[in-house]
Amino acid sequence: MNRKTLEKEYPNYKKHIKNTFEAKQQHVFTWWDEISSGEKELLLAQVASIDFQLIEKLFHQNLRKTASAIQGSLLPPHVISVPSNTLERELAEAAKQIGESSLRKGETAILTVAGGDGSRLGGNGPKGTICIAPISGKSIFQLHAEKIHALQQRYGIPVPWYIMTSETNNQVTQDFFQSHHFFGLDDRQVCFFTQGMLPVVDLHGKVLMNSKSNIVMSPNGHGGVIIALREKGILADMKRRGVRQIFYHQIDNVLIKMADPVFLGYHAGSKAEISLKVVKKRHAEEKVGIVGYIDGHLHIIEYSELSQEDMYARNGDGALKYNAGNIAVHVMDIDFLERIYQIVNALPYHAALKKVSCLNEKGDMVNPEKNNAVKFESFIFDILRYVKQGIVMEVLREEEFSPVKNSEGNDSPATAKRDIVNLFGRWLRNTGISIPTDPQGNVIGLIEISPHFALDEEELRSKIDTQFQFNGLLNL
Repeated sequence: MNRKTLEKEYPNYKKHIKNTFEAKQQHVFTWWDEISSGEKELLLAQVASIDFQLIEKLFHQNLRKTASAIQGSLLPPHVISVPSNTLERELAEAAKQIGESSLRKGETAILTVAGGDGSRLGGNGPKGTICIAPISGKSIFQLHAEKIHALQQRYGIPVPWYIMTSETNNQVTQDFFQSHHFFGLDDRQVCFFTQGMLPVVDLHGKVLMNSKSNIVMSPNGHGGVIIALREKGILADMKRRGVRQIFYHQIDNVLIKMADPVFLGYHAGSKAEISLKVVKKRHAEEKVGIVGYIDGHLHIIEYSELSQEDMYARNGDGALKYNAGNIAVHVMDIDFLERIYQIVNALPYHAALKKVSCLNEKGDMVNPEKNNAVKFESFIFDILRYVKQGIVMEVLREEEFSPVKNSEGNDSPATAKRDIVNLFGRWLRNTGISIPTDPQGNVIGLIEISPHFALDEEELRSKIDTQFQFNGLLNL
């Protein structure tokens, strides 16, 4: 398609058409004569939303990068361990009191990052819509919503819930909540906002198309939440509601302990700016980021950035030296974020090689067998270098971390359902009820306990009859 013809036909888009051609991305108009007038408008609007100069800059910057070694002195963090003695349990209880006081004052908001979809899991919609509860088949969104509802009932105050979607799943997500009547929550307490999107490019820096009228776009990473909180007016809305700290988590963790008062209490009691939950790594080579200090500042170090020496390093007791696995559960202080906006214009972008379905030069859809694309993402943990005070709190993986990322194997819907059943099985067993397990320690049977019945083990103990006999199926 001729540039001058395009500019003459669509004078309102002249600047954006010019930018597209100057960036040598004019192939997006290859099928111009084959698409409808409505599709042409949509493609032009998409082109107008893209900063092609930024994409070119990011591509060439990252093209020169290799997996770099850590710059600076790496040390393991000080970690608040899972309580194992009387003193540690007393400290945790004191932190809980502080956290519960904060919840009763309405100082905490929940922020759920839910920009992804369930395509890798065999689903067609947002990941949060996947049915995951072992008996009822409730969606991930519903499990989270019921925990928030139970929190509100316990502490007698609304808990605002902010859900960050992407442009590709925002409307579907909102429709899902509408059709389910917000799972019993007040819709005025649930706020949706979108993160930014960036085009996906091939290995030569050319943007990819997934139809003759659409450029492949991808969410700008979990770091996009920092940008969106300000740009979409979310931080201002939080302040209007009296929120002082944000409990942040990702949608796919089905065992999330929502707005955990112990975690909130340690954060507030330490006057921390940002706090992180971690679990012990399963083994040295587990592909999970680790939390550590680099030159005295908190960092999350990707497993690919660890040297072989650091990856396998051990303490005197034989435990891994760098063992604090990041689970993407944080508390962020509102005042800290406002300080960040004063000193940081933008977070850096990182390039990730991916397999992305797209059109080939003939206009046919291709499903690649190897990496063919580059996505650009910002990471929330790039703000950690600015943290003056933060805490790292260890939790048990089997109690609080079971993400749904793969269609099968580890971290899949099957393991998530298993982990939910095992969690409730432990609760019941700790109340004195006999729960059978297989040789691997997994519950034989199915158990599901709604947060409306019991939000935690302590509440369950106050409600369950210790003479109860488990017959392999329990749905409370």
